[in-house]
Amino acid sequence: MTTPHPAKLRLATPDDALPLAALARRAISAKFEHLYAPEDFAAFMEEAHADEVTARQIVDPGMRVAVIEDDGQLVAFCKLVLDSTLPREYSHPQRPLELKQLYTDPDRIGGGLGRQLMDWAIATARASGADEIQLTVYSGNPEAQRFYHRFGFEKIADIEFWVGNHCDPEFLYACKL
Repeated sequence: MTTPHPAKLRLATPDDALPLAALARRAISAKFEHLYAPEDFAAFMEEAHADEVTARQIVDPGMRVAVIEDDGQLVAFCKLVLDSTLPREYSHPQRPLELKQLYTDPDRIGGGLGRQLMDWAIATARASGADEIQLTVYSGNPEAQRFYHRFGFEKIADIEFWVGNHCDPEFLYACKL
């Protein structure tokens, strides 16, 4: 009798680009695709989650990408931008880090993978000398908002997020470190 291998968090490698991009598209589609016109959603997915985009992010020295692998399959991921691209005027950090994406396979939500990734993100932010983690969350996603609140994030501003030609109301969240 063999013991199953536990899910393992590790940094993404270039070999992860295609399965990571596929996981991102699957997770994002399951949660949000119904909100948008097909052409808007397709444009957004091509811009943000194409295979080539993911491949570039994995090797970008200004990013850290972590994945959780279980039984040879990627089941969750988190992308960090070491120098946040989000607005700084709402909290005035000196060295903000951006949590760009944190997603779990739709069939694995609620199993602690998000917590594992968030713990990694906070530890990575602290190790990099960041004084704040910033992220955006869709205003109509109370589950994600509750998740981030559990880790000390607070809403600091209302902002916009564009999906193709569709503008979404988003919240800018921050967590001081």
